[in-house]
This record gives sequence, structure tokens and C-alpha cells, in this order.
Amino acid sequence: MKLLIVSGLSGAGKTIALHSLEDMGTYCVDNLPVSLLPAFAEQAKQLANLHDYVAVGVDARTAALHDLPSLLQTLSDTDIPYSILFLEADDAVLIKRYSETRRKHPLTTKQLPLAEAIKYERQLLAPLSSRADIRINTSQMHVHQLRDMIRLRTDLQINQSISILFLSFGFKYGLPQEADFIFDVRCLPNPHWDPELRPLTGRDHAVVQFLASQPKVQQMLAHISEFLSVWIPQFEADNRSYLTVAVGCTGGQHRSVYITEQLAQLFNQKRDGVLLRHRELV
Repeated sequence: MKLLIVSGLSGAGKTIALHSLEDMGTYCVDNLPVSLLPAFAEQAKQLANLHDYVAVGVDARTAALHDLPSLLQTLSDTDIPYSILFLEADDAVLIKRYSETRRKHPLTTKQLPLAEAIKYERQLLAPLSSRADIRINTSQMHVHQLRDMIRLRTDLQINQSISILFLSFGFKYGLPQEADFIFDVRCLPNPHWDPELRPLTGRDHAVVQFLASQPKVQQMLAHISEFLSVWIPQFEADNRSYLTVAVGCTGGQHRSVYITEQLAQLFNQKRDGVLLRHRELV
């Protein structure tokens, strides 16, 4: 088990870094008083079987109250390896970020304006900054670039693939608001017009046989499957955790149910985290 101390200038991306590490399976604690670091490191040994990394966020407000070099030396005397990840950005960028978000810098007061607070924060965090094993300047980075950089520099990987929900629905009851992709299959042959099939659903054998025998249905299924096979990995590369694929027909009873059932079965063979729901079926 390794301890990762995450610190840096306010507005440089420390919260994003901790969230990213958590997504990669790291146990994270934010704003731990630095005086508790040695004791926390000892307690963290109990997590060794569950997590390769334990991350602790440290900011200037707690760092200002303690002798950081002495605390780091005490931590070094333990048998727990640790490293320091320090995030920084140019002063002009930090000022712009605070202006855009309208958030208050944690060190500003009536007597200490933003620019001076940033300078003061650099002084407080200098002991951590000078000892940093990993330094990342986020001035020219957006959120996803920072996540990728943290993954590369810490040699961590996201602990699970994207979760995909296949959802059938009926257009006459409204669109599902949570959908990322919506496929309209109302152009396909409709079992509703067969009196024997009308009371059934797309999960019943007779309807499945009917739709499976229709070339247009199989062509639609193949096209949707091919499209998703190409683009789901792109969503994963963009660090998405959830994706909802909605398939709709008129009433959400036959065609959409059949297509989502088939898609879920196909993708279940390729990956984990595949879910299936039919909105209109009770």
C-alpha cells in the first residue's frame, strides 16, 4: 500500500484530482489535518488488501498550523512509502478561474486580496511543493486532460468499465430524459397489428420469432450494434462512467423491447456492467 499526499494551490484542481483517484479505485480522504498524517498512515495499513493507493488531500489551511518538514520526516520514519502530488497553475490563470466561478479563495480576507492570497498560499505550501514527487501545472489543461495526466503519472487505471443501460420505451409516453442515445424503431414491422401477438411483448417467444424473421429488423439491429461498438469505447476514453442507450417504438411493448433485449445480450458477451430495463412493461 502506498500513501499519496495530494496538495496544491486552491483552484489548481486538487478536488478534481481526488475525484479522479477515487474513480481509479483509490481510497481518498480530503482535508485531513496534517498533524494526523503519521497516525492516519498507520491506520491505512488495514486497507492494504483493498487498495494499492490511499490518497490524502492537504490544503494550505491545515498546513499553515504545523511544521510540515518535521511531520514529513516523522512520516518517512514509518515503513509506509509515500509520495506527494502537487498541483499548481500560473497566478493569472488562478485569478481568472476565481473570477469565472465567483468562488472565494480560502485565504482571502478583507485585508488580503486574491492576488496576495495566492502568493501567501505558495509560501505556506512551499515545503510540500519542494518535496513533490509529481508536479502538474494545470494552467493549460481542461478537466479530462488532468484526469489522464494523473492516471499516467500515478500508473493507475480506472477500476471498472463504463456501465451501459439498455432501455426500451414508448414514444407516445414521452422521451426518457436520461438517455444518451435514442434509436427510433417505429419504422420496423409492428407485431401490434397481429391480433395474436398484440397482447404479448417483445420478450415472448412468438413475438421474438416474428421479429427475428424480419430482414429489416435484423438490419436495424446490426446497424445499431455496429454503431455502439465503435462509439462506446470513445465514451470510455473520455472517462464516462454511465451510458444510457434508449430504443423506442410507439407503445414500448414489442419492437423496442425485442431490440433492447438483443442488444443487451450481444454486449453482455463482450463486457461487464450491462443493464437492461423496459420502461413501459410492468
